[in-house]
Amino acid sequence: MAVKIRMMRLGRRHRPFFRINAVDGRTPRDGRILEKLGHYDPIEKDAAKQVVINLERVKHWLDLGAVPSDSVSDILLRHGLKTKHGQEKTARREKAKSIARAKGKLFDKAEKIAAAKATDAEAAAKAAEEAAAKAAKEAAAKAAADKGDEEAKTEG
Repeated sequence: MAVKIRMMRLGRRHRPFFRINAVDGRTPRDGRILEKLGHYDPIEKDAAKQVVINLERVKHWLDLGAVPSDSVSDILLRHGLKTKHGQEKTARREKAKSIARAKGKLFDKAEKIAAAKATDAEAAAKAAEEAAAKAAKEAAAKAAADKGDEEAKTEG
C-alpha cells in the first residue's frame, strides 16, 4: 500500500478549503482517509491561521514512506520540513532553469549580433540622411547669399 499525503478539497464554490490527509494512493481525491494531518485555508488573511498542521504526525508518515503531493510538499517546506521529494523537485526545477538560461544566452548572443548589424545599418542610413540635409541646407544658404549679392549689385 503506497501512502500519500495530499489535500482533500472542501468548502463551497469560490471558497476553497483543504484538509491535509494521509491516504492510500489508490483512493480518489475526496475518498477514504487514513489520518487527518491538518488543514489549509488559502483565503485566510492571517498567515498563522492559513495552515494548521500536525508536524509530528506528518514526520511519522514520512518516516513510514509516505509521499507528499507537490502542493503539500511546498506547504511543508514553508513550515521548515524538508522532504526528499521536495528536494528532488527543487533540483529538477533548478536543472531545467539552468538549461533554459544556457539556451537563452545562446539566443541572446545571436540576437545581439543581429541587433548590432541592424543598428549599424540604421546609423549609416541616419548619417546619410543628415549629410544630405546638411548639404541641402548649405546649398540653400549659398543660393540665398548669391541672390543677396546679385541684389546688392543691381542696387548699387
